[in-house]
Amino acid sequence: MRTDYRHKNFNRFLRINNQITAQSIRVLDHEGKQVGILEKDKALALAREKEVDLVEIAPNATPPVAKLIEYSKYLYQLKKKKQEEKKKNAGSETKEIRLGIFIGEHDLDIKLKKAREFLTEGNKVRFVARFKGREMTKQEIGASLMRRVLELLSDIAKTEREMHMEGRQMVMIVSKIK
Repeated sequence: MRTDYRHKNFNRFLRINNQITAQSIRVLDHEGKQVGILEKDKALALAREKEVDLVEIAPNATPPVAKLIEYSKYLYQLKKKKQEEKKKNAGSETKEIRLGIFIGEHDLDIKLKKAREFLTEGNKVRFVARFKGREMTKQEIGASLMRRVLELLSDIAKTEREMHMEGRQMVMIVSKIK
């Protein structure tokens, strides 16, 4: 049984075992089934008997609700729940596809196939054409490559941000047509 009650990943205080201040507690077992309303001492004795912690999960309820569970397991469940919520809230993401300005036909087809997958999933795609060394003098080739990419994806995508230079790379962002 643990005695500390704060965890670095959670800002709220979690009272466990002896930190619980209420005299009577509604106790739940590890599956979430109600054991009943018990006195604090009886609940702590039950927790010791089962070799688990008594974790207060609803301190504002009347009477407060505590669960018979391992403290680390409870923190793990909270972390998982937070991750699931974050995953559900995640909207579109921007995926990046890098192109060389002298890319082969087949290589370009493969990159465009991947871009189509990203677009159908609802993501934005950021195309980046990198210029190495003396290729900087051939920026018109990079621009024509970007126009060609946009033309080949015109049935599914529209430009979100026009092509522009960022240092030694030409960038264009496309998104799915709704």
